[in-house]
Amino acid sequence: MTLQQEIISELKVKPEIDPAQEIRVSVDFLKAYARRHPFLEGFVLGISGGQDSTLAGKLAQLAVDELNGEDGGDRYKFHAVRLPYGIQFDESDVDDAIEFISPSVTYRVNIKPAVDASVASLSEAGVTLTDYVKGNEKARERMKVQYSIAAMKNAVVLGTDQAAEALTGFYTKFGDGGADLMPLFRLNKRQGKALLRELGCPEHLYTKVPTADLEEDKPALPDEVALGVTYDQVDDFLEGREIPEEPRKKLEDLYMRSRHKRHLPITVFDNFWKE
Repeated sequence: MTLQQEIISELKVKPEIDPAQEIRVSVDFLKAYARRHPFLEGFVLGISGGQDSTLAGKLAQLAVDELNGEDGGDRYKFHAVRLPYGIQFDESDVDDAIEFISPSVTYRVNIKPAVDASVASLSEAGVTLTDYVKGNEKARERMKVQYSIAAMKNAVVLGTDQAAEALTGFYTKFGDGGADLMPLFRLNKRQGKALLRELGCPEHLYTKVPTADLEEDKPALPDEVALGVTYDQVDDFLEGREIPEEPRKKLEDLYMRSRHKRHLPITVFDNFWKE
């Protein structure tokens, strides 16, 4: 088995999908988890205005609507959370995503005071964060907020990790990579677009240039620039297609270097990191 085949097997990516069927898979997964845990009354997710959170949020609301419809009540809720650092440059896209999802509840939490306080406290202690590390601070603060809301609402936190991010490790460890359920796991970027098209999502929300927008020195830095590969190359790789040698080696290197992100905290019994 080649490394490419090993990666595809681990991340469960199909070369072709039926979007309607995959929507059903994710919605049924969320519903089954809710039914299995009697304490659970909903799901929490930060909505950024990008493709992945828009898709995961819509799937969560569909699951909530079906659960409530089956029970004849309104126990289950999807808690959508807007998490700007001050003023978000693509605020209008968040508006459009929220309108498309039509969540049960929406919150707005400005993470800037908390992040800036953390950065200042570390500076006073003699640790000055780089702009890049401060970006990770933002991602972890966003996840902390979501867990606080989930704890108060008997809910669980959803993650937006999909196969392209899992392959490259393009997420913050214990930030956007830390969640309870990952309904998009198994889908690559173009497959996520296909699900949103099937769901009738406004096109500009999944055709916009993807960006984590965590670095202030490089505002709205495109993911593809940060990664050094295109999402088409990532998706082709995950679907088992041949891609040029340079991006293939880049992706395989990113996969190997980010293995720790896809693993629970390492114990004395783990050996993968020695390989």
